[in-house]
Amino acid sequence: MKIMIRLLIVGLASMTALASAEDESAFGQMKQMEGSWEGMLTRSTGEVVETRSTFRLISDGNTMVETLVEDGVEMLTTYSEQDGQLKVTHYCSLGTEPEFTASIADGSVDLTLAADTGLHAEHHNYVASMNYNLSDVDSGSVVVSSTIMNGGAMESNRAVISRVE
Repeated sequence: MKIMIRLLIVGLASMTALASAEDESAFGQMKQMEGSWEGMLTRSTGEVVETRSTFRLISDGNTMVETLVEDGVEMLTTYSEQDGQLKVTHYCSLGTEPEFTASIADGSVDLTLAADTGLHAEHHNYVASMNYNLSDVDSGSVVVSSTIMNGGAMESNRAVISRVE
């Protein structure tokens, strides 16, 4: 009986350690965004617009879908894990569907344009990078920064969003 209890304790400890390791992945970090968020987005032109995002886990928790509305324009982004890596596809109002690879550092998830997307600044308009600064996510605030290639010129956006209860 004591052996069974010890095995149970060791098993539970292993499951807890595994769950913690999973939460440290880029996908695990992005899961903290589940729910509704709203705030203001400042473009490099100085224009300030409203932004809203709703993040939902689907496919038994294996994919997260973000519905993003920026200045009244709706877009969609999917987040999933493939072979231990975060895979992100953004269905953009610019008419492109860039895919991103992810890295995590210092409380942020950095999304960089995947090398094989076929998107080129001279010919396409697209989101080139995104960064989710999650250091204050527990307090209900996140900073989302992005760079965009638009007409061959790089633009930047910075949104401060808060969790909607």
